[in-house]
Amino acid sequence: MTVQQTIQYIDQELSDTLQQYQEWYELHPDILGFKPSEGWSIAQILEHVTLTNYYLLILIRKGRRRAMELASKVDMVQKLEGYVNNLGALDRIAQDKSLKWIRPEHMEPTGDKSLAEVQSLMAEQINECRQILAEIPNGEGILAETTMTVADLGKIDVYQYIYFLCQHARRHISQMERVREEYLEKEGTR
Repeated sequence: MTVQQTIQYIDQELSDTLQQYQEWYELHPDILGFKPSEGWSIAQILEHVTLTNYYLLILIRKGRRRAMELASKVDMVQKLEGYVNNLGALDRIAQDKSLKWIRPEHMEPTGDKSLAEVQSLMAEQINECRQILAEIPNGEGILAETTMTVADLGKIDVYQYIYFLCQHARRHISQMERVREEYLEKEGTR
């Protein structure tokens, strides 16, 4: 895949992720607030995703700035020779329960935002990622790498960080599905 194909792929993944989240905001309040036997409610999971996105976007923005600065100092054609996106290494992030990682306290849901605010924030965050991709369309994103401690991924570039954000969000879809299933079993509506 060329870097432009990679950017298009990630852009589509962002759109798909946002679309997949829409149904979760429309659930009945009883399901959204249901506390499962293990873990968070769906409302809490939705908030957690936006909190995580907030911190990932700080790194993505810094990476974009650094990449744009570096792009004027290097031969991009040479830098892109033999480009490999390595997105496959990030796919496992989307698999629920595939990683043992303790999230920082600042990524724990607080309940301070309404569901409508969380939904709006999620859309803004995804759209910001899409805008960042549009600002670095020629491979500039490969120039800035930052260490990702989750799953010992090591240094990943700006494009990979944006893809990580998608994969993290997708990971929580299966978690929300489990919570919904537990609610339906408890209510006997399955």
